[in-house]
Amino acid sequence: MQSYEAVVILTGKTSEEEAQEAANKIKKLISSNGEVVSVDDWKTRKLAYEIKHEKEGHYFLYTFNAAPTFISEFERVLRINTQVLKHMVIKK
Repeated sequence: MQSYEAVVILTGKTSEEEAQEAANKIKKLISSNGEVVSVDDWKTRKLAYEIKHEKEGHYFLYTFNAAPTFISEFERVLRINTQVLKHMVIKK
């Protein structure tokens, strides 16, 4: 298993409850295929530039351990999710 960090930016139009629900779904996906070390909620922040006509986004930082084969599936699921504006996964 490798260590990874993922930053996920959710659309700013989601409420706090919807953002937490989406974050829990992502956490559940990671836990079913690896081990979640931590989840940091950075709350809603102004974006450096507009993404899909959005000026704000709700940021989450996930630190987790998983097999390298899981990362492509994880990114595919994030691309499909309409609440996710941007995401980035890096190997620590």
